[in-house]
Amino acid sequence: MTNDKIIVALDVPDLESAIALVDKLESVSFWKVGLELFTSTGPKILEILKSRQKRIFLDLKFHDIPNTVAGACRNAARYGVDLLTIHATSGKDALKAATEAAQVGAAQAGVQPPKLIAITLLTSISARQLAFDLKIPLELPEFALEMALMAKESGLDGAVCSPQEVVQLRQTCGDDFLLVCPGVRPTWAEKGDQMRSLTPSQAILAGADYLVIGRPITAAADPELAWKRISEELN
Repeated sequence: MTNDKIIVALDVPDLESAIALVDKLESVSFWKVGLELFTSTGPKILEILKSRQKRIFLDLKFHDIPNTVAGACRNAARYGVDLLTIHATSGKDALKAATEAAQVGAAQAGVQPPKLIAITLLTSISARQLAFDLKIPLELPEFALEMALMAKESGLDGAVCSPQEVVQLRQTCGDDFLLVCPGVRPTWAEKGDQMRSLTPSQAILAGADYLVIGRPITAAADPELAWKRISEELN
């Protein structure tokens, strides 16, 4: 197990805070940039991370009609990021359009295309919310699996899922399908709004390729100590 399997969520509100955290956690090689930070800074934060040879998970969770999703993925792919997300519930046509557009955008910019990853279901959604709020008549693990299979059939590289769905998705989707797991919480960290979590070591043992860990590290009294503690637990 190496630390490059851990993606640290750069979930801070502005560029200054982001740079301070990246400076503090120099040994982190893979960072997630989400909606809050990207809306605040635009591509500037991506330029800074790339200048420091960091890998980037651009987690913008695109969810729109096929034409709009394709345009967004085409432009996002030009940044040269490593992972890019789209909601599986955008539908098969949008997923296929996104895959093709990401390849085109990367080729136009002369960079490697990102791995396109489907959001199966947000890890903040519980089985009860899926049934009663979203009115979806499938059991939660079955819904997550259906979304992942649709993503794979549409040409995507992997899926984001909770650690609790990893075993089933790995068995069904195969070893070459990337599984990225947020909702990972060490035993000593607060659960927060994650409804379907496991510890980092449990998630890796279940078959996750990457773990996305934010607040247990970034909101800790000593982020560097928290990062080292998680790394040691995994090693």
